[in-house]
Amino acid sequence: MGVCNMKNGIYLAILASLVFSIMNALVKAVSFTIPSTEVAFFRSLIGTILIFTLMRKSNVSFSTTGIPMLITRGVLGALYLITYFYAISKISLTDATILAHMSPIFVFILAFFFLKEKLSRQMIYIMPIAFVGALLLVKPFQFSSYSMYALIGLLSAVLGAGAATSIRYLSQRHHAYEIVFYFLATATLVSIPLMWNSFVMPNTTEWIYLVAIGVVSLVGQVFLTKAFTHENAIVVEVTRYIGIVFNVLWGFLFWFEIPDIYTTIGGCLIVATCIMMSRSKQKWTNQQLIAERTHSSPAASRK
Repeated sequence: MGVCNMKNGIYLAILASLVFSIMNALVKAVSFTIPSTEVAFFRSLIGTILIFTLMRKSNVSFSTTGIPMLITRGVLGALYLITYFYAISKISLTDATILAHMSPIFVFILAFFFLKEKLSRQMIYIMPIAFVGALLLVKPFQFSSYSMYALIGLLSAVLGAGAATSIRYLSQRHHAYEIVFYFLATATLVSIPLMWNSFVMPNTTEWIYLVAIGVVSLVGQVFLTKAFTHENAIVVEVTRYIGIVFNVLWGFLFWFEIPDIYTTIGGCLIVATCIMMSRSKQKWTNQQLIAERTHSSPAASRK
């Protein structure tokens, strides 16, 4: 049964990555004619309606405490979504995706400072490799506007890490649906002033894209949540990196995007670093648990 659940968890993580890559491709496609902030608005609005419906059906009520932290998570998630969609609209789908996948690195850093989670010495040594990879993707040595767009993609990873760190804190006190609701509702509100002066009325095809983005993103979130309930979180996070392959495929098939040597090397460095740090984190956590159990055991107490 355990092996079956493990396989299901990995399959669900792969499926979630595929679904999210389809969402990214839809965002890229519609962003040629619709501003990215408007895409973020409709994605958030549709998601808010859907998640509120799920809350009602599941009898999940809104909390009366912890509101400031929920709003903070919502703002961080909203800014992540807006910057990520903007990066997708301006640079290749592959580069935007790889930069966003640097989020786990920043999660480790933020968790160290704000949640007081410890970092092993190996993790500290490995971390700079990812920033070398990011440097290759940003390409500051070319001094082009592309570099600025890539920096916004990197900013989306930082904001995404901030949102993920806040989720770790909130998940112990609030229902997952409520956390997602605050994220999407806040993103809807934040997007309104940003898109106000550049709003474009979507045509029929664009409406289909926008609705599909909202629905597909929620489906991906459901698959991802189920993956975490079937499998170790570290394994799920590592498996999700297959999403980069899916995004490369869509970028090549629909926009003839071919990653250059800098993107290839930088992406490999980032992915390798995140996988090594995830494994190091798991090993470190296991060692800490063993040490705590040994220290608290009756035999150890008698000694």
